[in-house]
Amino acid sequence: MARYVAFFASMNVGGNRLKMADLRDALEREDIEDVETVVASGNVLFSFDERPSDGLSEMLAYIVKDRFGFDTFAAVRSVDEVRAAIEENPFRGEGEDRFVHTHFLERQVDADQFKVLLAAYEGRGPEKIALGDRCLYIDYVDGAGSSKLTAAFIERKLDCRGTARNMRSLQRILDKMEE
Repeated sequence: MARYVAFFASMNVGGNRLKMADLRDALEREDIEDVETVVASGNVLFSFDERPSDGLSEMLAYIVKDRFGFDTFAAVRSVDEVRAAIEENPFRGEGEDRFVHTHFLERQVDADQFKVLLAAYEGRGPEKIALGDRCLYIDYVDGAGSSKLTAAFIERKLDCRGTARNMRSLQRILDKMEE
């Protein structure tokens, strides 16, 4: 069985409150194995038959909608993909780990879509943005909390859902996946 992580979007923010123990139980009832949550913000490690992560993303989002009644997006990535999300981030080591993020996307966006995002954000803040493999790399410079480069802004400009994690969280998750 392959080891994966699901990065859930919009979980335990706004009105989408969910105990990680309840999420763990729901996934285990669906024959997902070795389920473990990391931090209470929707990071779920699990084992499943090796397959493309797109199908797993849809399955996990469906389980949350069916069991808990809210829409979410789950970016599912393998151990190698999480390692790449850290190592390939061009801002890693430049900015503070808590401000440097990988924003996982539901699909690959092309260079033209990325240019639209950059043009729309130009002059709005100090953030640095780069395009990766089914992700964006972002250095929030002054912190994500006060930034105008929000997940909602990114989704509107790219017509693509996503969810971000900082370098500290990603390293912690990768370490657990490699145990």
